[in-house]
Amino acid sequence: FAPHVLSRSAGGIVPALIPFRGADDDADELRAALAEADPHVIVVFRPEALPVGAMDGIDVPVLGVITEPLPRADRNPHPNYDYNLAELRRLDRGNVDRVACVDPNSWTAAAAVVPIWRALPLPVDDRFYRAPTPSRRPPRIVFIGHSTMHREESLVSLKHEFDLPHYAHALMGDELREVLHGADVGLNVHGEQWVRLFEHSVLLHLAAGQLVVTEVLEPLYGLEPGIDVLQVSDRYELNLRVHQLMQMPDMHDRIRIRGHHKSRQFAASKVWPRVIGDLFADVAAFGTERQVGAATVR
Repeated sequence: FAPHVLSRSAGGIVPALIPFRGADDDADELRAALAEADPHVIVVFRPEALPVGAMDGIDVPVLGVITEPLPRADRNPHPNYDYNLAELRRLDRGNVDRVACVDPNSWTAAAAVVPIWRALPLPVDDRFYRAPTPSRRPPRIVFIGHSTMHREESLVSLKHEFDLPHYAHALMGDELREVLHGADVGLNVHGEQWVRLFEHSVLLHLAAGQLVVTEVLEPLYGLEPGIDVLQVSDRYELNLRVHQLMQMPDMHDRIRIRGHHKSRQFAASKVWPRVIGDLFADVAAFGTERQVGAATVR
C-alpha cells in the first residue's frame, strides 16, 4: 500500500508508514512502533488483519480501509469473494472508529459486519505523477500484478510476440517509480476472470502518464471508457489493441492525456488531508463506539 499513501508532508499531514502483516507479526511491536510515532490519527489497511484488542487504549481516531471485494447479490459467486468476507468477519470493531471500503459494490456485505463510513479508491502518492510524454516507437508496455492463471492466459501470447515485462512482486519505492515512468502503456488484467473491481494499479498507471488498457472496471470511479482509459472485453480484444498500438503508438494519445488529467484528482496530497479532516469532524460530531480506556498513544 506504500504507493497509495503520502511519502512526504502535505496538507498538514506528516506521514509515517508502519508495516504490519497480520497474525505472524508481533502486536506488541506494532504498539511500540505506534507509541514511538506518537500519531494524531491512524489509517489501517485491511483492519481485519489486526489482532483483537490491538488498538485498545489508543485515544486517537482509527480509520480502517477494506481493500478487497466482497459478495454482492448481482455478482457471480466466486471463492475469492467468500474468502474475503470470511477474513473481514475476523475484524475487531474495537480496533476502528470508522471504516471505509475501496469497492463500493461491497458496501452491503461489509456493512453487515461493520458500519461503513464511505467508499473511495486508493489515492496515488504524488511522487509517481509524471506528465505524459511522446510515446516510444515501439511503445514500452508493462504489466504490474501478481501472477494468476487468468493473467497468464491473457498475456502469454503478447509476451511471446513483444517485449512485455511482467512485474509480479517486490516492485516498490524508487524502482516502481522508474518502471512506471519508463513505460508508455500500462495493462490492467484482473486477478480472476469473473472478479471485476477497480484495481489499485489503474490510477498508478494513469498518474505516471501512461495509456491504460484495462479489462472492464467495476466501478469506474468517474473514469470514462474511450475517454480516460481504453477498456477491453476479453483477452482477444486486449491482443488486438496491443497489436494496434505497436503499429500506431500515438493512436490513443487523446485518451492517454485525458486519463492522466483525470487521475490528478486522486493525488494523495489532495485526498488524504480531506479524508483525515472529515474523520476528525465526524468523530467529534457523532462520537465512536470504540472503547479507548487509558491512553497509550497521545
